[in-house]
Amino acid sequence: MLWIPDGGPAAPPVDPEVLAHRAVDSMKLVGPDIASPQAAGTYAVGVPIWLWVNQSPTTFGPNTATASAGAVTVSATAEVASITWKFGDGTSVTCNGPGTVYQASFGMKPSPTCGHTFAKPSAGQPGQKFALTATATWQVNWKVTAGAVDAGQFTEVRQSQSQVAVGELQAVGN
Repeated sequence: MLWIPDGGPAAPPVDPEVLAHRAVDSMKLVGPDIASPQAAGTYAVGVPIWLWVNQSPTTFGPNTATASAGAVTVSATAEVASITWKFGDGTSVTCNGPGTVYQASFGMKPSPTCGHTFAKPSAGQPGQKFALTATATWQVNWKVTAGAVDAGQFTEVRQSQSQVAVGELQAVGN
């Protein structure tokens, strides 16, 4: 027989990881905010493209939220650990960090942090553009801040799409 002092049913135990997921849901995380390559631009075969994303709490992090149930409160912090870029040409690259913003003074150097060079044009693709997908893997660290001592981590994945036009440069002779 189970004795319950107040005469009511015992409260079910609170799973802190469930609370951590609830906290993350409140963050409203979304896929990467792709800054480059721009959907409106046209890029050239053989010329390096610099890849980077705009950073905000919902697109890159860090983002922190809490959730509570009963006597348990959990704090969760989410931040993008990596972004995998799929270019629609059969290639992909995984980059750690947001990438480096391109400046004209860099010329045709490849990006020091995250880049790609197309080997073929996008002609023949739907809309004459490659379908670009940027998939962010968010690392979530959580800990109980009130209640039983516990902590952990898990990942969340968010995705964004864009399109990239890639053409070939033609040499013109005299």
